[in-house]
Amino acid sequence: MSDLINKRVLITGADGFIGSHLVEELLNEGCKVKAFVYYNSFNSWGWLDTLPKNILTQIEIFAGDVRDPNGVREAVKGVDVIFHLAALIAIPFSYHSPDSYIDTNVKGTLNIVQAAKDLGVERVLVTSTSEVYGTAQYIPIDENHARQPQSPYSASKIGADCIAESFYKSFNLPLTIVRPFNTYGPRQSARAVIPTIITQLLNGSEEIKLGDIIPTRDLLFVKDTAKGFVEIAKSDTLIGQDCNIATQSEISIGDLAQELINQINPKAKIVTDEQRMRPENSEVFRLYGSNQKIQEHTNWKQSYSLSEGLAETIKWFRDTENLGKYKADIYNI
Repeated sequence: MSDLINKRVLITGADGFIGSHLVEELLNEGCKVKAFVYYNSFNSWGWLDTLPKNILTQIEIFAGDVRDPNGVREAVKGVDVIFHLAALIAIPFSYHSPDSYIDTNVKGTLNIVQAAKDLGVERVLVTSTSEVYGTAQYIPIDENHARQPQSPYSASKIGADCIAESFYKSFNLPLTIVRPFNTYGPRQSARAVIPTIITQLLNGSEEIKLGDIIPTRDLLFVKDTAKGFVEIAKSDTLIGQDCNIATQSEISIGDLAQELINQINPKAKIVTDEQRMRPENSEVFRLYGSNQKIQEHTNWKQSYSLSEGLAETIKWFRDTENLGKYKADIYNI
């Protein structure tokens, strides 16, 4: 599939952080976009509600729940390509509500690939996570690295990956498992570390509450992530494969926090908040991804440096309307 022009695409999780950016990217590619959003009584379309009206008028909205195979099948009808991003993603929440992660992440993925197989979808991209690798056994982490389920969240995503892979091997379903590393940027969930730091700083706090600051992360700006999905979808040589989207670099949480402090309020200092600490055996201490495979098979390359991406993210959060959507004084699990 050399291009996506006029392809009918379904994005699950389109109302979320990465999904809403992917909607914009796919519209730019000339796709006909159907956005699968989580049904709710508020009629909220998540982050899609913040997009300009001229963009929203180009999108078909489908409200449903990936846990329900009937709604999923209805959403998949008439679709050429599926980008499956819908998932529960907060690691701490998975400690006390693991059932919901199995239902959404594993069963939801099964519903997607089953409908795709039965309805003859041309291409499926299933979203994984760098968390499936656990703490790096070697660097850079390539797609052959062992899977280590260090949290119920990670275990559920490993399960979803296995379901997807089994449908390629059993039924030749043309799918790729897309594995972004630590994506950040405008619209990111409040439970993620960068919004946690920025919102505390912009709300005037001089004591920035964090968990462990030793772990390292491979930080990927969301627009580069969205572009990665698009380029992987165009690559037929990645069918039946899994593929990282990574910068092939790392920074510790402590150094990241200090960089943000320097940019926003140099008087602030980091303090350890015990409730934000993950259990030692569950903490992923090092993530540093290989991007060799995506560079060999696609035209993707990183466009945003960390400093550029952080600057754009801070600028977005400085908008009082955006900042007002976050509860900086509450620990979001």
